[in-house]
Amino acid sequence: MASVWAGHRGAVKDAPGFNAGRDADALRKAMKGIGTDEDSLINILTQRSNSQRQLIAKEYLSACQKELKDDLKGDLSGNFEHLMVSLILPPAVFDAKQLKKAMKGTGTSENILIEILASRTSKQMKEVGDAYYTVYGKSLGDNISSETSGDFRKALLFLANSRRDESSKVDEHLAKKDAEILYNAGEKKWGTDEDKFVEVLCLRSFPQLRLTFDEYKNLCNKTFEESIKSEMSGSLEDLLLAIVKCARNTPAFFAEMLHKALKGAGTDEFTLTRIMVSRSDIDLLDIRMEYKKLAGESLYAAIKSDTSGDYGEALLKLCGGDD
Repeated sequence: MASVWAGHRGAVKDAPGFNAGRDADALRKAMKGIGTDEDSLINILTQRSNSQRQLIAKEYLSACQKELKDDLKGDLSGNFEHLMVSLILPPAVFDAKQLKKAMKGTGTSENILIEILASRTSKQMKEVGDAYYTVYGKSLGDNISSETSGDFRKALLFLANSRRDESSKVDEHLAKKDAEILYNAGEKKWGTDEDKFVEVLCLRSFPQLRLTFDEYKNLCNKTFEESIKSEMSGSLEDLLLAIVKCARNTPAFFAEMLHKALKGAGTDEFTLTRIMVSRSDIDLLDIRMEYKKLAGESLYAAIKSDTSGDYGEALLKLCGGDD
């Protein structure tokens, strides 16, 4: 069965001539004794697809009676450790952990919830929900409910519960109707009926939404983004704008996130790691292309100038080429 986490535009592909036992053995040797052979770890873990990394972790466990992730944690530290451990988690578990971290402690990191929930497909979210329950014994929806409120919560729950239509068929009549509903719920009235915005944006397929955005622009001479910005505020505005960006062009959405993570004062390593790990098997080639358009330099060059050491080395390997 094809994984919902592998796309044909990933920078990381299945390695040819793959042998999980051989890789597991090489990883064990790289961590045995005094000092760690970081290069071997990097060359193996960044150059195998996620499904291959899962097989390596299985082999490692049966050969060493220890979890690969525990040995990596014991041997490495800092951002490099976080990256290497993230690479060997199943993608749904990785997302579940990021979501949990976003809701832990005081205050919620809305930006992480938004990034993951706006960009994942319904099939992916179903797996993330299952993984969340397996790892934490709680439903993702329940945790979102207790950490968020209002229309923002309602939108997140639609997304967390995989309610988005995934069919590629588009319906022009529906697009016209939705555009009118959105226009009447926002621009045309005093006050905004947020519910309507949430329902259309969280339930319709991406191709359907693109058609709706076109119809919307014909109807009121404003882009849909402009209307959201003038009608909404706070986390709900951020989430709806993220959904619009993902519907229009998901790789461009991630390119923009990476650009923010790399170009601010100080690098946001958590975001950098999260996106590079979660997109490397799916659409990183497209993200690289969009990054170059947006930033005028390649993602590879940006990572090279903003990171260092083993962490930087591993990210560059994951990134693949310099565009």
